[in-house]
Amino acid sequence: MAHTRDPKRQLREICSIAARVFYDKGYDGASMQDIAGAVGLTKAGLYHHVGSKDRLLFEIMNYGMDILDETVLSKARGISEPRERLRRLIAGHIDLIVRTRNREITVILHENRSLKGPLRSKINARKLEYIRFLESTIAEVQTSASSPPAITPRLAAFALLGMINWLYQWYKLDGKVTEEELVQAYTRFFLRGFLGET
Repeated sequence: MAHTRDPKRQLREICSIAARVFYDKGYDGASMQDIAGAVGLTKAGLYHHVGSKDRLLFEIMNYGMDILDETVLSKARGISEPRERLRRLIAGHIDLIVRTRNREITVILHENRSLKGPLRSKINARKLEYIRFLESTIAEVQTSASSPPAITPRLAAFALLGMINWLYQWYKLDGKVTEEELVQAYTRFFLRGFLGET
């Protein structure tokens, strides 16, 4: 790991590398010694930066949520037209999962239940903020739809997140379906199926 005097940047570097270790070995299977070796620090040095294994997992997840905010939410918030905002949310989230392949996001998907107590509550609060934004966008789209919605905005939001978050399990960038085709298919399927549009 390149050493830097910027503590935030250094923590992000630690999180990026540690996330790969958690991804490969699982939270329970990865030791702090494994992570220290991958990061290029002594075990004592790693504890100096992160405090504990639980705290490290929290920092990885928190960094993952920062990435989501920076690459998806911040770009969608300025879009006033609900359908276009929803399309951008879908495209941005898909891109985050299938192309950028941030290990921090994957750790969030895999290891959410490994985090306990107040740290888990903090991450869940950030997730809830994203879900509520998605839910309100879906509600706006449903309000302007020509036919009654098939399901509630909340159910639709969770269904959409489930569809997108599972992509890391099967989608291959070098496969037959391009990312753009994937975005178009998911957007069309969601608008027609879940929101009752024709």
